[in-house]
Amino acid sequence: MKFHKAGKRTIYYATAIFAALIIVSFLFIADSIIRFGILGAYTVVYFLIIQFFRYPQRTIILNENVIISPADGKICEIKETFENEYLKSQCLQVSIFMSPTNVHINWIPVPGLVTYMKHKDGEFYAAFKDKSAEENERTTTAVKLKDGREIVMKQIAGAMARRIINYVKVGDTVDQKTELGFIRFGSRVDLYLPLGTKLNVQLKEKVKGSQTIIGQI
Repeated sequence: MKFHKAGKRTIYYATAIFAALIIVSFLFIADSIIRFGILGAYTVVYFLIIQFFRYPQRTIILNENVIISPADGKICEIKETFENEYLKSQCLQVSIFMSPTNVHINWIPVPGLVTYMKHKDGEFYAAFKDKSAEENERTTTAVKLKDGREIVMKQIAGAMARRIINYVKVGDTVDQKTELGFIRFGSRVDLYLPLGTKLNVQLKEKVKGSQTIIGQI
């Protein structure tokens, strides 16, 4: 299994703790039931950690006429709304909830030029709640299409998430193979699309990052 670079340090520390726990338990815990109970519990935790940072090998097909899903997860909201941070206009919002069991890599959904990026500190409400979009910690990124229109993505930290990682910056030319970033431990990604975008997904549908077509430009 391949692991994402965002989890390199976490996996290193988790492995070191696991090794230390094995040594300590066999040296100082005489009761085998207690010993294997502790080791069994940590084995589950360790497995969840390495699963969270897994890096699936996916074939990404570039297509400038479609919007691909920026994340694995489930469509938790589709609505027309006013994007008040950057676009300052009515948009079609499509939100994807990422549970801790999902792959947490985020991809750029359309080819273009990165025109805006800003991180905002905030709260850590459950990512599936509506107020998380406005009040939680988040990073907002805008990409300009070749026709001049712009699409906004908001990476939103959830109740468990405590770090949003980004790999692009303003001025970068990107496409659908570009990794936008990574969010640790449960989160949400909101897409703000031009009105009139033809959607290929519906509420509660499961989507796969870099693979599922969200809509057509």
